[in-house]
Amino acid sequence: MQGVLLVKRQFFGIMCFVIGVAISVPVFAQAPVQPAGPATHVAVVDIGYIFKNHARFKSAMDQMKDEVMTAENGLKAERDRINGLMEQLKGFNVGTAEYKRLEAEIAKAQGDFNVNAQLQKKDFMEREARVYKQVYDEVEKAVAQFAKEHRIAVVHRFDGEPVDSADRNQIMRGITKPIVYYEPGIDITPDILKMLNGTPVAGAAQQPPVR
Repeated sequence: MQGVLLVKRQFFGIMCFVIGVAISVPVFAQAPVQPAGPATHVAVVDIGYIFKNHARFKSAMDQMKDEVMTAENGLKAERDRINGLMEQLKGFNVGTAEYKRLEAEIAKAQGDFNVNAQLQKKDFMEREARVYKQVYDEVEKAVAQFAKEHRIAVVHRFDGEPVDSADRNQIMRGITKPIVYYEPGIDITPDILKMLNGTPVAGAAQQPPVR
């Protein structure tokens, strides 16, 4: 009986010591997680496919097409008016005051027409370039964000458009593609398109995009 009591007292003393040590030792925060190693994965993205299916880009291009059509209609109306003046000119004798007046009006109208046509063309081309630049900047940022989140070191541009075997130009384009083969699972085109069109990205693509 005394032996049992002695063992209990020793066990109790040991537990008190352990508890005392546990209370007296300060609790340290967990060690910070070491950063992951360098990104090593490789992916591909079809920039042409993204531009064709980028919602805001398509909307901007459609709006610009409508404006171009309106401008062309305006130019056509002015061209028809000038042609009408040229028909009227045939009804006057060369050298008369009416002939000279109408001739000068036609010359001015033709000059104004050419200047306006060139200015409108330049304006539309500059606006189109700005839209392309803005969207491409968005694509680059989306690709960079996705690559960082998925530890992708390099993203190659590729063209996933099928090649028409009956079209020589497409055949030559297919032959000169920089990427000959890629695993469908590394195509991040659908994920980037979802990011740009406002749909949350759930994860890396597992299947190639539907063309």
